[in-house]
Amino acid sequence: MVILSAISYFFTHHPFWAWLVLVLIGVLLGRLLAKWRGSGGWYGLILVFFIYGQINLFTAHIFNALFLEAFGVDGTAVITQSEETSSTLNDQNIWAYDAVVKTADGKDVVTRFDTMSASIYPITNAIMIPPKGETFAIRYIPGLPRNFVIMRDLSPYGKEYLLQEDRRPVEKAAAQFAASPNNKAFVAEYRQALAAFIAKHRNDADPALIANYHAQLDALPQAD
Repeated sequence: MVILSAISYFFTHHPFWAWLVLVLIGVLLGRLLAKWRGSGGWYGLILVFFIYGQINLFTAHIFNALFLEAFGVDGTAVITQSEETSSTLNDQNIWAYDAVVKTADGKDVVTRFDTMSASIYPITNAIMIPPKGETFAIRYIPGLPRNFVIMRDLSPYGKEYLLQEDRRPVEKAAAQFAASPNNKAFVAEYRQALAAFIAKHRNDADPALIANYHAQLDALPQAD
């Protein structure tokens, strides 16, 4: 697993060099198989590896995240420094991060990653990096802890994000109710949104927020 993790780390953190290596592998395999089989069609492997190298530029962090989530062990990490670079991704500057990984056996490992190479699970379009100084959950292969996946939903910043996402239906329903308090459909939707949030986050949300939502629920007009 350490070898696979090292390969995945190289592909993720050095995608351009990985592209060149893949093309070289394609050339060597194509030539060897063409001579062995006596067919020039094997040179098509060069194109296959060339295309895969391009795809790897944008997908390496995804495969790395899936691999580490499936086979890694739990650990923690914290970002110690962040720096905006001159490189861009989707018209936004790429950030570089220094971090300290705490392994399962208590060792500290200093590492570095950036916006492009960050592996985050679950896989989403948004690149959500933990805030500086906040401990977050990771998974890694023992023997190579510098290659890790950020476990967003198990980390404080991810849990807060999910909680805020679950508040969105409540806020929407509250706005509808405020616009038309006598609309029975709006009252029912508001009641359902409040009850669903309270049931899901009774034990992990701010007690003051839960109490506030209970008060809002009790203040709603009773259904006929």
